[in-house]
Amino acid sequence: MKKIWTIAMREWQSFFDSLTAYIMLVVFLGFSGFFTWVFGSDIFFVKQASLSVFFGVSYWTLFFFIPALTMRQFAEENKTGTIELLLTKPVSDWQVISGKFLATLMLIGFALALSLPYYITVAQLGNIDHGATISGYLGLLLISGAYVGIGLFASSLTNNQIVGFLLALAIGILFHFIFSLLAMSTSGLLADVFYQLSISNRFDALSRGVIDSSDLIFFASLIGLSLFSTEAVLQKNRN
Repeated sequence: MKKIWTIAMREWQSFFDSLTAYIMLVVFLGFSGFFTWVFGSDIFFVKQASLSVFFGVSYWTLFFFIPALTMRQFAEENKTGTIELLLTKPVSDWQVISGKFLATLMLIGFALALSLPYYITVAQLGNIDHGATISGYLGLLLISGAYVGIGLFASSLTNNQIVGFLLALAIGILFHFIFSLLAMSTSGLLADVFYQLSISNRFDALSRGVIDSSDLIFFASLIGLSLFSTEAVLQKNRN
């Protein structure tokens, strides 16, 4: 665990050294804040003490931001050869992957923590559903973990950051809304399978305050599959 934490801190520092973290935090908070409080279906317009607008905006914002955060994690190191140097040290592939995953998820968690003043402010405006709000934040963390795992896998497949970004988006699109569309356009067992694979449908339930064990298992499985696939790619590249 110590080695994983050391790698995570190295990656965390690299986010801030390259200004990536600052840009992500400013743009995320600015974008989500603008649509939550100012534009269109803002809180004052809908006249409800709810963060559903924030969760909806964040759901889409993180979908694009996370691939931008993960695209360089392995692609840049594959290109410069530093990944080979890192893997020759007394750390396992899994520890490297876990450290990078943890650092990225920590940054997203930090961004979400900075949005807590939204929660506090809305709670002062009316009778907010605290359970649904907590569940909504949990949902954002879970989908973030899933997209970080997918992003790391995509980044491990290439030495080009842009390709890594596009690959992560392409895979994410399937879970983000393609499976949901397929579930609505089919019927029977196939529709149920597509529905279960849709992150959109699962996040909708979480944002309403419904926490189901199947949702937790789904996200844990998707994260695990992504990380184990990343490990398989690294081992293959090493041989």
